[in-house]
Amino acid sequence: MTPGRPHGTPPTVGAGLGAFDPMKPAFAVALGALVLLLSLYPMVGSGYGVRALLQMFMWIALASSWNLISGLTGYVSFGHVAFFGAGAYATGILVTKGGWPWLPASLAGGVAACVLALVIGYPCLRLKGPYFAIAMLGLNEVLRALVSYFEGLTGGGFGLSFPTLHATVPIYYVMGLVAAAVTLLTYLIITSRFGLRLMTIREDEVAAEAMGIDTARYKLYAFLLSAVGPGIVGGLAARDQGYIEPVSVFPLATTITMIVMVLFGGKGTVWGPVLGAVVLFVFQELVWAKFIYLHQLLFGAIIVAVVLLMPRGVLGLLQMRYRLPRTI
Repeated sequence: MTPGRPHGTPPTVGAGLGAFDPMKPAFAVALGALVLLLSLYPMVGSGYGVRALLQMFMWIALASSWNLISGLTGYVSFGHVAFFGAGAYATGILVTKGGWPWLPASLAGGVAACVLALVIGYPCLRLKGPYFAIAMLGLNEVLRALVSYFEGLTGGGFGLSFPTLHATVPIYYVMGLVAAAVTLLTYLIITSRFGLRLMTIREDEVAAEAMGIDTARYKLYAFLLSAVGPGIVGGLAARDQGYIEPVSVFPLATTITMIVMVLFGGKGTVWGPVLGAVVLFVFQELVWAKFIYLHQLLFGAIIVAVVLLMPRGVLGLLQMRYRLPRTI
């Protein structure tokens, strides 16, 4: 909650805007140069570099998508990887059983994840606090059991193998577009009345209802939007890897990583999930290369440090200390 603002009142849209405006020419030029470099990298970079950046784009999209529901409404999801897995299996079934091209199949994976969110969103979003978190965790385990049971369709525990395809570079570009799209969507939501209502729900849901906000409807909208990105990147990741099975696409560790990235960068911000995904992905790659058996321990230490020292994350701390706007 912003210092000096009464409990339950929505944050001011333009507070501190003069201090930082992400649409200033200098920022736009720097962002454009970064996009250009990333676009040209596959032409000059190594295969490992392309695949590493592809993975980083995936984590940006996943972290930003989790932020849409948990960072903006305060409803912490411990099972968001369920949408990633649903997208992966929807894509896998369409490609292997239906002969679909990988791009339409991956987009269909996003639709499948959105449909799943619509089906379970209304009953789950009636729960609050740890009950919602546990319900989402249970959903993930139920989906993993279901794909293991229907062997004829999903391959069961043996998984699904995709036809050979050398399309890492095209998937790199599409994954980058998805990461950019989710980040842009976050910016548009946070700077809109829709985002203001979501953050009012996060601050005090009872007060939001008293103000006439249809909290159930707005939470469901945020939930649906947060499911599409993981569904699409789940399909893209499955097509790029060429093989999926229940354990690999429904791991709790994926959700935990999303949460840590958002908490590190700053939940409820535009660039916090991007910052957290980039920094922690690079850190994890460097530590894993040098300390194969200690990287999980060091990653856990980061979680503890962030929760204790920076509960609002890096950008959240800067917002609070320097009264920066929500547009960061």
